[in-house]
Parts: sequence; structure tokens; C-alpha cells
Amino acid sequence: MTVISTQLPRVPYTGTADEAELNHWREIAQKVADQLATDALERDRKNAQPFAEVQLLREAGLLNLLVPTEFGGAGAHWETAFEAVRILATADGSISQLLAYHYVNQSGIAFYAAPETQAQWWQRTVEGGWLWGDSVNPVDPTLTLVPEGDGFRLNGAKRFSTGSGVGEVIVINAEVTEGERKGQVLAFIIDRDREGLEIVDDWDYLGQRLSASNSLKYHNVRIEPTDLLGEVTDEPVSTLLTPGIQLAFANFYLGIAEGALARGKQILLGRKNAWLFSQAETYSQDPIFQRTVGELKARTAAVAALTEKLGRKFDALLSKAGDVTQPERAALAVEIAEAKVVSTEVGVEVANRIFEVTGSSSTANSVGLDLFWRNVRTHSLHDPVDYKKIEVGAYFLRGESQPLSLYT
Repeated sequence: MTVISTQLPRVPYTGTADEAELNHWREIAQKVADQLATDALERDRKNAQPFAEVQLLREAGLLNLLVPTEFGGAGAHWETAFEAVRILATADGSISQLLAYHYVNQSGIAFYAAPETQAQWWQRTVEGGWLWGDSVNPVDPTLTLVPEGDGFRLNGAKRFSTGSGVGEVIVINAEVTEGERKGQVLAFIIDRDREGLEIVDDWDYLGQRLSASNSLKYHNVRIEPTDLLGEVTDEPVSTLLTPGIQLAFANFYLGIAEGALARGKQILLGRKNAWLFSQAETYSQDPIFQRTVGELKARTAAVAALTEKLGRKFDALLSKAGDVTQPERAALAVEIAEAKVVSTEVGVEVANRIFEVTGSSSTANSVGLDLFWRNVRTHSLHDPVDYKKIEVGAYFLRGESQPLSLYT
């Protein structure tokens, strides 16, 4: 591989998306969503590793949406990426999650790697057609990363490693446990076929069944110097990665709510009769059902307005690169926490209450309306939303920011 000689800025993201960019990728994402929707329920029930679905994302160009143009990517913006995640979620929450996590994991190149090393990573991900999985769950026991020569040896295990079952590479964060670099947290990647890596196909949960969120076990895995992205630090621009994750979640939950509403509308309009005590001719003309749908639609629209605004603000702050300050980062993180709160509650509420207007027949297994609820209920437990409320309240009342973590 001949590496393009380019001196990149601290992060390669500049400016904000225009309507031409947004509309172009909305159209592409919608075509993929339409294709996924044709057999989403069938694929969910099979619970197989989603290699074919990843190939669909790859062929559509969605995997390289955020990659700079000089390395063969689309050079698009995070606002656009969030929109793509949202649109896919209306049809298939699992594949939407895969894409969202891929964007976050792949962007570790920008957030963790030094500018002089980023070019090779961007080029490799494009040439390899990589989907990036992860293994960074912080609530599991700490991995053991021990120096060995010019590299390291990795041992331990991680659950909930999204994309690991199908990703060409897996990004890992681990603290060095001894030696001169003891205490440093390093971000590095390994390929799915690395010797000593055991992928445990144990993801069999209520929802998000095709997110390939397997458990991983590391048996004396060799980590080469060329595997290292960089050190995980508290540099403000680098720590924007976590609010980005949370904003991706908000768009994901929003998309599920929109998908549940669209499916509910389809079912409701298909009912030609009305409730026996109703004065209306059809269910869709009944004020009671119209009121319920109107309430859910209005709340979903409010979440959409908030997430769209924050997608643009996220891009604008990223454009400051190394000049991002900690107060700026903290302020945006809290705004995104607000979006996480309302998107979680609206997503769960819409996916649940849509059954009130579609009736008992919509609970038939053949209908599959439950897929929206199962997906949003499962993923919305990722990190307790009550702690997001505390984060918002502490900042609003006393200007206090939460300690930096993979959740805040």
C-alpha cells in the first residue's frame, strides 16, 4: 500500500453539512432502509450474524461517509451520519446500531491518532472496506495489557462488543498494567482473525438481535506497535467522542419511534371498520385514536427538532479541533444528555403505545410491530437514563460537569 502523503489537522472535520449533502445521503439511506424493511422481522428471528446486511451498507457507500475525500471517502459530516443512523432505525434497529457504532469506532482515527499517523488509517479502512466493531465496555473487568518487546500482550474478556462478529477490525481500549507506560489507556485495533481472539457467538437478547454484540475473550493476544491508534486522553476535542456516541443513540431511538409510528399508521389505515361504540366510520377517523397518534407524533417531532439542531452544533464544535475548550465540550455534552433523556422516553413510549391504536390483532407474531419496542427497550438500557437526568440537573443548578468516562 502506498500511503498518501498528507499532513492532516488535529481532526479532519470542518464546517457543517449543506442541504445537497444531507439530501444525497438521506436518499441513499432511505433506499437501504427500504431494502432492510422487506424482511427485517424474518432476519431478526433467524438471529444470524449480519454479514449480508453489512455488505449492503458497504455497497451503498455508508461505511466511508465520514472518511476524508482525499482517502476515498465521502467527506461528509456527522450531522449527515446521524441522519443515516436515524433513517435506518425506522426499518431495522440492529443494522442502524451497527452503522452508528461503526462511525464512532472508525472515528477513533480522528479522535485518538496523531495527525501524522491518521492518513494510513483512513486509507486502510477504505481499501479494506472495513466495518469497525468494538470491545470497550467499561463495566466489565479490566483487560490486562502487558508490555512485551515493542508491543503488548492482551488477556481478559469483554461482553457487549458490538459489531465484533462481523467487523473486519475491532477497536479496543485497555489500560497498560505494568512497565513504563503503566496507567496509560491505549486505543488499538486488531483484525477479527487475530490469533488468540475468541469471538463467542452469545448475543441472544430480547432486541437488537443482529447487532453482532458478542462477547470476546483474549488469550494472550499479541498487540503490535502498528495496531496502536493512540492514547486515550482528556483532551477536549478527543473526549467529544462520547457525546457523539450519545447523540447517535438519540437519533437511533428517534428513528425507531418514527418507524413505529409509520407502521402503526399503515395498520390503522388498513382497518376498515370502527369500535362498536364509536360514532366514526373507521378507526382512523375516531377522535380517540387521532388524539393518541397526534400526541405521539408531536413528541417525536420535538425530539427530531432537538437532535437535528445538536447534529449541526456537534459539527460546528468539531471544526474548532484542537481549540475546543473543556467548558465548550461540557456544555454540548449536557445538551446531548438532554436529547438522550427525551429520545429514550419518547422512543419507548411510542413503541409501546402504538399498540393502543392498532389493537390486539397487531400483536400477532406475523405483524412484527413488537420489533420496534424490543429494539428500543433493549438498547435504551445501555446506560441508565436517570443518570443523564442527574447530569443535566447538576449542570443546570450548579454548573457541575460529570467526570469523563465512556458514558459522559
